[in-house]
Amino acid sequence: MVAQHPDEGARAPATAPPPVSTPSPLDDELLAAARRALERHGGARATLERIAEEAGLSRVTLYRRGVTREALLAALATRLLDDYRRAMWPALTARGSGAERLRRALGALCDVAEEGLELLLVLGERIGGAFAEPLSDEEDAVRRTFTEPLERLLRDGAGDGSLRQTDAPETATVLLNLVGWTYVHLRAGTEWSARRAKRATLRVALQGVLADPDGGGSG
Repeated sequence: MVAQHPDEGARAPATAPPPVSTPSPLDDELLAAARRALERHGGARATLERIAEEAGLSRVTLYRRGVTREALLAALATRLLDDYRRAMWPALTARGSGAERLRRALGALCDVAEEGLELLLVLGERIGGAFAEPLSDEEDAVRRTFTEPLERLLRDGAGDGSLRQTDAPETATVLLNLVGWTYVHLRAGTEWSARRAKRATLRVALQGVLADPDGGGSG
């Protein structure tokens, strides 16, 4: 039996999640340069000097501004979180069964992972640690930001009969890690195409939660 969510039965107001602002001096151009450096050189070789080159600046200039590689990676991770929250919104507000909307949400998760592939490879250990125990209050808040959209869809699907009754917070955490990291490893390690990695990952993930695994919803 699924524990009742405090807000179950009362949908959240239909307002899109606000983006998290990036503080100066990490402006959009500098963050774009950092992302290009990651894509061009990979995580291990995307040094502050190479980021500076992509931005048309010197390493000394960045140093004088107080910009570090770690700060840039943290800001890019914040942008990735914003991308994830925006990507979840259509699935949360769409019509259709919980299963259909969950599939849409997990597909969007794959799309966000594709856009941030190099960054996720760099931050993999750090982000993975955010889902381990024990968690500080701040870390738990980060985890809930990622899992709450999936929790809501799991509850909706359990309510309309398209998904199995599960422990929504636990299952959301499993789905987030299963889909996100499997997709990343299939793309970066196995070097599957984005289409193949997405299709195979969603097929396996949805089989575990669909009320009728052989029916609709797994697409």
